Amino acid sequence: MAYYLASLPRDSRNALERLRKDIRAAAPGAEELIAWGMPAFRQGRLLVGYAAFQDHCSFFPMSGTLVREYADLLRSYITTKGSIHFTKARPLPSTLVRKLVKVRLAENEARQARGRH
Repeated sequence: MAYYLASLPRDSRNALERLRKDIRAAAPGAEELIAWGMPAFRQGRLLVGYAAFQDHCSFFPMSGTLVREYADLLRSYITTKGSIHFTKARPLPSTLVRKLVKVRLAENEARQARGRH
């Protein structure tokens, strides 16, 4: 992850380093990796990912269900089926990131308990 973040402009790097810290706080046992060319976390299955783009950053919860179910909390952000966009100047709040990561952890655990990988 360090090489991905090091390659970014300072404002993007700062926003994503904060996001990374919040993800790590919510999922301290998760493994960091590169998935689909972006930094991601895995705990059992892929958990979340993030990336920087020209005019925004994105948080990828790896769950279209989560984006739909938490639409009210996300209404002040641009969302797609599987991503939440935010600007470098207005990063996602730590409490929101931690909540979404914990939901993803629960989704992964439930799926694993059902025997679906």
